Amino acid sequence: MKIFKIIIWVLLGLFILIQFFPVTYPETIELNENDLVNSNTISKDVELILKTSCYDCHSNETRYPWYSYVAPIKWLIIRDIKQGRGDLNFSDWSTLKARDKIKLLDKIAEEVDEGNMPMPIYTVTHRNASLDEERREILVEWTDQMMNDILGE
Repeated sequence: MKIFKIIIWVLLGLFILIQFFPVTYPETIELNENDLVNSNTISKDVELILKTSCYDCHSNETRYPWYSYVAPIKWLIIRDIKQGRGDLNFSDWSTLKARDKIKLLDKIAEEVDEGNMPMPIYTVTHRNASLDEERREILVEWTDQMMNDILGE
């Protein structure tokens, strides 16, 4: 029983210690002139879905919840945001070339249609971010329309 208490105290001490490891959070910018929503005509339905289900990881408008400041969770969140923005950052949309936009739109449609996005770990704490069949359809149809607009069809 004494060894169990020692292990608990050591783990608690480690947990407290790791809170002091410095980290750099990806920057948050509220007004992004090159943002997809600001630079395109998008329906309110699509805008709401994107802002609710995608923007925390795929834009500069990340909202950090309280638990994102607790290690080791903060390390995972920071990693996911950096990776998400690296793959697709809606805040830089109007700076992209047409062919890059088409590739990204095609990837969005694929990931959403297959249920890979938003990531299941994200929807555990963000229940309203889950995409039901109707919202997935709305996003996939939107990506098709955006690709057609870019191609001039």
